[in-house]
Amino acid sequence: MNLKQKIKEIIANALKTLSIDFDEENIVVEVPKKREQGDFSSNIAMQLTRILKDNPRAIASKIIEVILKNTDEIKNVEIAGPGFINIYLKDEYVFSGISDVIKQDASYGKSNIGNNKKVNIEFVSANPTGILHLGTARGAAYGSNLANIMSFAGYDVTKEYYINDAGNQIINLGVSLKERYKGLCGLEENMPEDGYYGSEIVDIAKNIYDEYKDTKLDEDLEYFKKVAVNYLLGIIKKDLSDFGVTFDVWTSEKSIRAKGRIEESLKILNEKGLVYKKEDATWLKTTVYGDDKDRVLVKTDGSYTYLVPDIAYHLDKFDRGFDYLVDVFGADHHSYVSRLKASIEALGYDKDKLEVRLLQMVRLLRDGEIVKMSKRTGGNITISELVDEIGKDAARYFFATRSLDGQMDFDINLALKKSSENPFFYVGYANARICSILRDAESKNINIETNIKNILDEDSKSLLLKVYEFNEVTQSAALKKEPHLITNYVYELASMFHNYYGKHKILTDDIQMSKERLGLIKTVGITITNALKLIGVDAPEKM
Repeated sequence: MNLKQKIKEIIANALKTLSIDFDEENIVVEVPKKREQGDFSSNIAMQLTRILKDNPRAIASKIIEVILKNTDEIKNVEIAGPGFINIYLKDEYVFSGISDVIKQDASYGKSNIGNNKKVNIEFVSANPTGILHLGTARGAAYGSNLANIMSFAGYDVTKEYYINDAGNQIINLGVSLKERYKGLCGLEENMPEDGYYGSEIVDIAKNIYDEYKDTKLDEDLEYFKKVAVNYLLGIIKKDLSDFGVTFDVWTSEKSIRAKGRIEESLKILNEKGLVYKKEDATWLKTTVYGDDKDRVLVKTDGSYTYLVPDIAYHLDKFDRGFDYLVDVFGADHHSYVSRLKASIEALGYDKDKLEVRLLQMVRLLRDGEIVKMSKRTGGNITISELVDEIGKDAARYFFATRSLDGQMDFDINLALKKSSENPFFYVGYANARICSILRDAESKNINIETNIKNILDEDSKSLLLKVYEFNEVTQSAALKKEPHLITNYVYELASMFHNYYGKHKILTDDIQMSKERLGLIKTVGITITNALKLIGVDAPEKM
């Protein structure tokens, strides 16, 4: 039951009756901060003042008269202040939605605002040259959550990981592995200056040596590149899986090159007259499409800049029929966005069909101090270490509490607390408490009642109205691509439930009252469970 949308429709119908032309999408309906100001409030009369050239209170009076005459769901409507319309719903109408929430269960909150549009969300895409670290975890959580939310809102979502398995970094990876392997075979190591020195490279070399001894010394670089990439991708996939993150598609840069997409994209750009030579390099006229300067495609030594395979990769994504692309990049890619969008427009696609979300840094705190180094590896903190220490669900919850726009402080001590100070524990405990009450009721043969007649108090009504907000929140989170809206909402709902539980005993000697309260808290449990699932968290049934 999306009550805010229902109120919009009621106001829109009143405007039509009054022959006032106003787009329903622009009607503003809010939940007042104070309950005595109504269940919903709208400033529509003030919005119409310039159009109708009339006093907003006079406009509000006309709208209210039509609403009260033509709607059964509304108990009362009042004018407040300069012309706010405060709407009070009938109790029986509000509580009638309990049965719908319970029937929908795991589908409660779903919508079809996405209209099955095909969306590709590419995230993580870390080079397979090492183990995933803490900063990557934030982007992994965001991409996974966004995919969950947009799917829930009716989009056809594909989660994609782009494997950078070509280029200089992979060459250096292969050389690094081969040199480590040579060292194990008793030969002198000549590690490249920009090579990879992580312990995982030594582990791969040991695996080769343990199985083949020194028989692989004559293998070419491709062998070592392939072994290293496959091994590290295996670790990456496992760490992401343990973090609750999976992908529908793993696209290899090598495969993009093998399909000739680079040559194809360069040909398109050439035929459009957007490519030119200067100082023995090949340039793309990205300034034509709003970039601050033209960009090099082919360097003077004949090698491609990293923009070239990215252009080919995005051409490939669009050619696969996606209506919209979302790329999740690190904050250090800020300057890269304009040239990528310009390149897409140069290929002939709408640059606004690509949205780039930039991921800000994460600082890990323990005992109020920044944790900079891993005790296990001596390097950066890894995803697997974080999950091992606080669990997948706590990690996913905390990453979902903040917008990507700002730097995040991740407090390990807070995440481990078993108290209301820890928002993850606080929300989880609300669901566990509901499950415990429902189990207790079942053992006493007290069934849920959805036909509400006895708990028409303001506390029960407020809690249920908060449950109904879930529909709007899921849609807003999908449209704005902001998963933290879900986390903010579920915390508020859990807080309202805890307060409600503190004031109203659920199971009492009044069996009918108990049954109705069970129906109410069942809707809260369903909503908390569904909200947490959207951010990759399993709602606990016991704590």
